[in-house]
Amino acid sequence: MLFILSVAGVFYFVNNQLTPTYLDYAEVQTNKIASMVISKAINSRTANVLDVNDIIEEVPSTNGSTNMVTTKFNTEIINRVLSDTNSLVQAHLEQAEKGNLSSLPYLDDIEYDKTTMEDQGGVVFFVPMGQATNIPLIGNLGPKIPIRFHVIGNVQSTVVPTIENFGINNAYVEVSIHIKVNVQVIVPLASKMSVVEQKIPVAMGLVQGQVPHIYTGGDGSAAPSVEVPLPLPEK
Repeated sequence: MLFILSVAGVFYFVNNQLTPTYLDYAEVQTNKIASMVISKAINSRTANVLDVNDIIEEVPSTNGSTNMVTTKFNTEIINRVLSDTNSLVQAHLEQAEKGNLSSLPYLDDIEYDKTTMEDQGGVVFFVPMGQATNIPLIGNLGPKIPIRFHVIGNVQSTVVPTIENFGINNAYVEVSIHIKVNVQVIVPLASKMSVVEQKIPVAMGLVQGQVPHIYTGGDGSAAPSVEVPLPLPEK
């Protein structure tokens, strides 16, 4: 009885000491796998990254001026891409949790448990204890530790536009979708919530405006640094 209690105590102590390490390693591997699943889903799209001119429309000027150009995003196209992306990512993650290995990335250091995934759901894989604890001497030796992660809730996504000045009266425009997936990482006798995030470009390109005849530094306080004479009217 004393021997059994001693072994149980040692096991409990070692497990408590190694659990944070297991969880950190499991979170890193989970983020890697989930990110690759999302990338696979995006790569399966028939359409590639759009040109920015496909999602930007010119709005006619209300005062009749030809020099003033107003633009707006085509929300119909953006919302359609957003909906398609959500559906693709959600479907690939669900297939991965059901044990569909074609939806999961192939990694040399990870062994998937297809049977458990099919029976119980979730992405289940094994890693050697030596690798999880980062002990080079034992490397791939030692017992294999099961790691499981579940997707919690639906995929969350938002459209993130980025506009940067480029040259004189030009702008670099990029529209991306920010994907956010909540997952629960489970190791023996412990679990942890984690968030997998990924940025997916939808469209990018330059929007060019008319070059003004007078150009200042842009702060409005200095005199014009470059003056371009107006063309004389033809007689």
